[in-house]
Amino acid sequence: MSSFLYFILPALGGYTLTSFYLLKNPHILHRKKRTAFYCRHISHRGGCGERIESTMEAFTNAVEQGTHMLELDCHLTHDGHVVVSHDENLLRQTGHDVTVSSLNLQDLPLYKERLEVTFYAGRYSSGADRKFALLEDVFRKFPKMPVSIEIKENNQQLIDKVSDLVRRYNREEITVWASVNSNIMRECCRTNGSMPYSFTVNRGLLLLLLFYSGLLPFVPLGESLLQFYLPRIFNRMFIPEKRILRNRLVIFLIEKVTMRKSLFEHLAARGIQVHLFVCNEDEDIKAAFEVGATGVMSDYPTLLSSYLCRNTNQD
Repeated sequence: MSSFLYFILPALGGYTLTSFYLLKNPHILHRKKRTAFYCRHISHRGGCGERIESTMEAFTNAVEQGTHMLELDCHLTHDGHVVVSHDENLLRQTGHDVTVSSLNLQDLPLYKERLEVTFYAGRYSSGADRKFALLEDVFRKFPKMPVSIEIKENNQQLIDKVSDLVRRYNREEITVWASVNSNIMRECCRTNGSMPYSFTVNRGLLLLLLFYSGLLPFVPLGESLLQFYLPRIFNRMFIPEKRILRNRLVIFLIEKVTMRKSLFEHLAARGIQVHLFVCNEDEDIKAAFEVGATGVMSDYPTLLSSYLCRNTNQD
């Protein structure tokens, strides 16, 4: 036993020191990713706290307020149009219990006149524009604006049409595939591997496992972005549907495990942007940057722009 420890302890110590050194100096093993965009100001659903979510009015307002990226979700209508909508079922957004895929574009109902902000309980947004936007209209109006597109359903036709639009408008370098589902992400990357892509839930869990085991500095990563919740907003700004996420101990543990500045700094040094969301108050924006986020996603683009202007060291 003593001879075993004689060999294993120095090996373990050497591994730990090497892992720690490479965590701080990832350039030794990995070439830094070079993306065509670097975003500190991201507008969630187009800045849905100031205008009705995902409308052209919301996107226009966010761009006018100086956002660096628009975040949105897409679904496919019955007649094959790619529309920007967070939900497939439109009950929450319109009051009509119908799905996007069951309706033709011309039959989509209007958004509600006042729509609750999902990540700011008790707050509502409104606006003159209540129409669902086409993804093509977003690309046409904002040709140079980076866009993160979340694909929520494993629909090959939808993925193909999004990819075709990205190619048609020459946006492959500034349009991001996003999905929580690894199977969907694989289809997205198979369909268009030229687009940068973000971590899925499973890949995020693997990332944490690699980090805590010390293996992360040795492993190549294909992703260009990590987009993750800022846990402190749970049960204060955002009330989750899942009962387990309403437990304060669970949220405390999630925050302790995931909000690791050394992890985020390592990713940033490898050229992987870290976007924390959804930050709708100054204290949350500050907390996100302090823990190592390279960018913050907010429902309030004006608020985020104001914060960055007042804290020039964050810009």
